[in-house]
Amino acid sequence: MSRAARTLTTLLLVLISDFAIAQALAPVTMQLNWHAQADHGGYFAAKAEGIYEKHGLDVTLKQGGPQLNIHQLLAAGQVDFVMGTSVRTMVIRNQGIPIVAVAAFYQTDPVTLMVHQESGIESPADLKGKPIFLPGIARINYWNWLKRKYGLDDQQIRPYDPSYRALALDKSAAGQGYLTEDGFAFKKLGMSGKSLLLANYGWVPYSSTLDTTDKLIAEKPNVVAAFVKATAEGYRRYLEDPTAAHALIRKFNPQMDEEQMKYAYSVMKERGLVDPGKGVRIGSMSDARWEQTFKLLAESGLLALDFDFRKAYTLRFAP
Repeated sequence: MSRAARTLTTLLLVLISDFAIAQALAPVTMQLNWHAQADHGGYFAAKAEGIYEKHGLDVTLKQGGPQLNIHQLLAAGQVDFVMGTSVRTMVIRNQGIPIVAVAAFYQTDPVTLMVHQESGIESPADLKGKPIFLPGIARINYWNWLKRKYGLDDQQIRPYDPSYRALALDKSAAGQGYLTEDGFAFKKLGMSGKSLLLANYGWVPYSSTLDTTDKLIAEKPNVVAAFVKATAEGYRRYLEDPTAAHALIRKFNPQMDEEQMKYAYSVMKERGLVDPGKGVRIGSMSDARWEQTFKLLAESGLLALDFDFRKAYTLRFAP
């Protein structure tokens, strides 16, 4: 055989081998809840470092945005997985839509209320009569619980401003924040502020849940198991070294500030949002925690007492 023929044969074998490997990988589409950011670090670490491929998956990550109903996409079969919260998953399941949480990558919900340092506000109990800037989704999330527990009133709600400028101008006000973003936002605004983490006051739901459908679990349980395991490994790797994940996040979202990602990463790691230790496995959930969340939502009027909350999650893949 001539050298040219041998070269061509080798090239063909390589192409065939690559094609066979690609064919063997199970395609998966993951819909993120927002534009690519550090909170998604585990997904991007798993994508950037070949962890998904190692687990037999060909994963496509899709960014979210303010006008995108990601659970609607999931229910319609346009994506395989989405990011959610245990609250949103139960509320949607209660509407008869067959979605189910299979893992939770934030053991603590990072939602906060941002306040001025000099406001004298030390807890949600101090918010009576004060303006609170909240997005609409807060009304079907934590607001009913907060209102009921601390005697707050709907009249206090002001239109949400994601730039936080309105909050910065009103030293008596509070506004919804996010633990991995608040400190960076305070610095950017030149505002002396502090964060009231709702989880410190009894808000127990999981955040950054991984949601899929009954159908995918029934038809492709191995794919679900592999995706949960690979993403957990991705978050573990991200906590060890975020470099590759941050580089890929910037490719997806060039507007993302590197310093903002570093800040979010430091909070995520220091506060144990993903890995709190104490024997808690990354991505894991518990029956007790889901039951606590259900009771909290039922008492707040968001769910009926006879709702079968156990259909909204499974411990099969992330015990």
